[in-house]
Amino acid sequence: MYVCNKTGTMKTRIDMDFVLVFTLVAFSTCSGFYLPGLAPVSFCEDGKGGDDCQTLIQLFVNRLDSVESVLPYEYDVFDFCKDDNERRPSENLGQVLFGERIETSPYKFYFKKDVKCQELCTKVYTKGKPEDKNMLDFLKRGMQLNYQHHWIVDNMPVTWCYDVEDSQKYCNPGFPIGCLVTTDGRAKDACVINSEFNKKNTFYIFNHVAIKITYHNGEGEGWRGARLVAATLEPKSIKNADDEKPTCEGLPMEVPGEFDSDLKITYTYSVTFEENNDIKWASRWDYILVSMPHTNIQWFSIMNSLVIVLFLSGMVAMIMLRTLHKDIARYNQVDQGDLIKVPSLQGKSISYEDAQEESGWKQVHGDVFRPPRKGMLLSVFLGQGTQIFIMTFITLFLACLGFLSPANRGALMTCSVVLWVLLGTPAGYVSSRLYKTFGGEKWKTNVLLTALLCPGIVFADFFLMNLILWVEGSSAAIPFGTLVAILALWFGISVPLTFVGAYFGFKKPAIEQPVRTNQIPRQIPEQSFFTKPVPGIVMGGILPFGCIFIQLFFILNSIWSHQMYYMFGFLFLVFIILLITCSEATILLCYFHLCAEDYHWWWRSFLTSGFTAVYLFVYAVHYFFSKLQIVGAASTILYFGYTSIMVLIFFLFTGTIGFFACFWFVNKIYSVVKVD
Repeated sequence: MYVCNKTGTMKTRIDMDFVLVFTLVAFSTCSGFYLPGLAPVSFCEDGKGGDDCQTLIQLFVNRLDSVESVLPYEYDVFDFCKDDNERRPSENLGQVLFGERIETSPYKFYFKKDVKCQELCTKVYTKGKPEDKNMLDFLKRGMQLNYQHHWIVDNMPVTWCYDVEDSQKYCNPGFPIGCLVTTDGRAKDACVINSEFNKKNTFYIFNHVAIKITYHNGEGEGWRGARLVAATLEPKSIKNADDEKPTCEGLPMEVPGEFDSDLKITYTYSVTFEENNDIKWASRWDYILVSMPHTNIQWFSIMNSLVIVLFLSGMVAMIMLRTLHKDIARYNQVDQGDLIKVPSLQGKSISYEDAQEESGWKQVHGDVFRPPRKGMLLSVFLGQGTQIFIMTFITLFLACLGFLSPANRGALMTCSVVLWVLLGTPAGYVSSRLYKTFGGEKWKTNVLLTALLCPGIVFADFFLMNLILWVEGSSAAIPFGTLVAILALWFGISVPLTFVGAYFGFKKPAIEQPVRTNQIPRQIPEQSFFTKPVPGIVMGGILPFGCIFIQLFFILNSIWSHQMYYMFGFLFLVFIILLITCSEATILLCYFHLCAEDYHWWWRSFLTSGFTAVYLFVYAVHYFFSKLQIVGAASTILYFGYTSIMVLIFFLFTGTIGFFACFWFVNKIYSVVKVD
């Protein structure tokens, strides 16, 4: 989740994440940081401004969201005070896809000019008016589902900081509309912060905010004015004795559960300014990030993943250096001169005949490169998987460098979509080259499926989810114009580039196999339970999933619980570990199956690591029922609809990694065998 406007970026330290794992290898200490973006904005007191120094501070509002609903709503949908001269900053593609809707608010104040109990507006709800009842019901529904405001000042989230367990302070980049005391007297959500919120079946709306702006003075540092380094607020519920002259003192503002009389809600705010020259503009996000105690858990995740990698690496090394070496050494004891000869490690040619029965993987040399069934579909999946792999790698690498930091709102999604569109050429090339290697001749069908099959499934799912959002009136519904733009990117850029890649792929000769394929397929002997296809595939996804499940928790939190995600260094490390784990787990299982004389490895190598996506889906189901409080059929459908897109993309990604690792391994070991 991103929590600040795109009109600027930030520079802050990543918590030693991405670089420190390399410390385990290189025994050196490094530090990462977000690269600076646009120049910071300076503010001056009223009357002292100019082109290089602003006096008016404009507060922006974003969509409201909830952990109990997948449906976000625009600020204007709720009956809050609105800006008379409302403006909407231009939004990038990523912001639109994420449903972000930023607009100006009526909260405007001048730098270093404290404001005490300023009235914004008064909303009157008259009994008997259907439109008033509907607006009030929608407001109460928002409080019941704990919908949260998200405000922005100078490209920085306005946070609500409060104490949590162990005397730690947590700074939330959102704050609730209000809260509810249920009919049985139970205080929900934010109602626990005030003992005066105790009336049954009553809502308490936060109609007053006390905003504190912290700034860094530029005197003596070579720049004019001051720069904002923090913006915090405290939401309050206050019923003023006189709505004409509010004092911002009194009992909480109650909204009865039953609308049985006229109701008047007055919205007010206060602003104070505080100087703090210890906080630099470049590190002004640190107080938010430090309050998120994730680092220790992340290091546990990394160490857990490294243990799995070391275990798998040891197994692969044992096979490559011990078992295969032993097989070749056994050949050195056999006389030369039979049909199949294998060069030893010393370069001699050795006999194969007498060692057949002990070395199962060599017995299937004449069938191991027999083209798979459904080779068209496999090549299409591998082309799309290659496209997703390159896109993910570049995106995460740029995020590690800070180009896609949380301060650059929507940049991560925009970068991913643009890269996917531009990477149609590798997809077409890989798909066509492999399809030609499999002996396929329907090249037109191959190209069309590569360009349209998987993207079409994703777009159809996305379109159905968008229809639900549109029916529900959510701000996350993608405008028709944006859908047309996405289709234009797909058919106008990605599809032609896929055709270009396929053209070069089909012009290349088929990949040369190290051994000749027999005309008659070899009969596969009876397999034990663990070397049968399904058990091997199911086991293959366990270890890769074990490397990512902790990181997956934080990713799902950022998507569905609206928490800030900034640990791209850790994510990049986990990505590298996932590559290694998928590759090694697939190679291990592939070797065991070849030793059992089962040469159907093409699809199995793809599905072995691709099965990690099934565990991802199972975890997402567990997360939905155990961690989320989502209610409503629409939100549930949306959750599983978007999760299905994630699972499909992850399936293609991990399956492609496993396939190419196994493809390299099989080519490597059979290049030892020479057929006369």
